[in-house]
Amino acid sequence: MLVLFWCSFDTDKLPSMSLFVPFASTTKSMKPDFDQALASLSPVTFMITDSFLPWTLDSANKLSIPRFAFNGMTTFSLSLARPSHDLLRTELSDDEMFTLPDFPWIKLTRNDFDSPFRERKPKAMATSKSSGLIVNSFYELESVYVDYFNCKFSPKAWCVGPFCAVTAPLQQRLEKPSYIKWLDEMLEQGKQVLYMAFGTQAELSPEQLKEIKIGLEKSQVNFLWVVKKSIDEVDDGFKNRVKNRGLMVTEWVDQREILSHGSVEGFLSHCGRNSVVESICAKVPILAWPMMADQHLNARMVVEEIKIGLRVETCDGSVRGFVKWEGLEKSAKELMEGEKGKEARKKVKKIGEAAINAVKEGGSSWQTLNELIHELTERESV
Repeated sequence: MLVLFWCSFDTDKLPSMSLFVPFASTTKSMKPDFDQALASLSPVTFMITDSFLPWTLDSANKLSIPRFAFNGMTTFSLSLARPSHDLLRTELSDDEMFTLPDFPWIKLTRNDFDSPFRERKPKAMATSKSSGLIVNSFYELESVYVDYFNCKFSPKAWCVGPFCAVTAPLQQRLEKPSYIKWLDEMLEQGKQVLYMAFGTQAELSPEQLKEIKIGLEKSQVNFLWVVKKSIDEVDDGFKNRVKNRGLMVTEWVDQREILSHGSVEGFLSHCGRNSVVESICAKVPILAWPMMADQHLNARMVVEEIKIGLRVETCDGSVRGFVKWEGLEKSAKELMEGEKGKEARKKVKKIGEAAINAVKEGGSSWQTLNELIHELTERESV
C-alpha cells in the first residue's frame, strides 16, 4: 500500500515579497512538530514537500522515507538555469545576451534569472539530494527539456500534470459572481475580452499602474482586470471612461472559470507557472509580462519556444524594463486582433488538447505517474 505525505505552503498573505526569505527561513521552526507528525503516520512510502522546505529532507532521511521535491519550475526553466550557473558567475551585464552550447537557439540574459540561479555563488539545494522532482507539466509540452534534464541531472523529473486538468470540474453556482455576469454580457454582444492578472505577489508602482490605464484606454480592447486592493488607485475617471468595455475587480476570482469563459480570448499574465498551465488548458493565448522568480524563463518558453503568446514591449528592450502605455497598447491590440495573436491562438488550441489528453488514461502523464508508483512499490517491497 502506498501512503503519501504532502507538505507545501503559499505566500498569498505576505504583505510584501521582501518578506519571503525570512518567512521561508522561519518555516524550519516547524521541524520538531513536523518530525513528530511524520513519525506518527509511519509507515509512509514516500513524501512530497515544497522545494522551499529543504529541511524536510533531513526529516525524511531520519525515517528512511523517499522525499520528492515539488518545484513550480518547468523542466525548460531548470534545463536552462543549471547550465547557466558558470556564466552567471562571470561579470556579464544584466542585459548582455548569451547562449548555452546545448540550446544555441535560445538567447538569455542575467535578467532572465532570479535567486538562487542569479547568484554568483549559488547555494547548494536540497532538491538535488532528493529522490525525485515532481513537475506540474506534461511531456509533450517540453519533451526536449525533459529528456535533457533527466539525462544530465539528478534527481529525475517526473511530469505528472497539468494538475488543473485532473481537478474536479467547475461547479455550477446558484448565483454567479458579478465578473462572470459581466463576461456573459460581453459574450452575448459578441465581444472578445482580455483577462489581466499579475498574481498575488507582484507589486506594481503607481507610475506603472498609470501607464497600464492609459495603454488600456487607448487600445480600445475589452478587458477584465484583477487588481490588488492595495493598488486600487483612487478613481481618476478611468473606470467611467472604460465602463462599457472594461471591468476592474479587487475581490478573489476563480481564474480557471474566467479563462474557460467563451468571451476570454487573451490573458495578460505575469507568467507564474500555474497561470501558464491554466491558460494552456483553457486554450487561451498569453501576453507575457514577467515580474520575478522563474516568470522570465516561463515567458521565454511561452513566446519563443512553444509560441503560444506575445511579450509586452518594454521601453528599453530589457526583460525587466518599464512598460510605457505605447508598448502595452501595441501588444494588447496585436494579441487580440493581429496576425501574431491569431497564430498564437492556433498554437495554444493544439497544445491545450495535448495537455488534456496527457492526463487521460494512457496519456503521457498518466503513464509517468504509473511508472512512479511502480518504482515506489518495487522499492518498498525490497
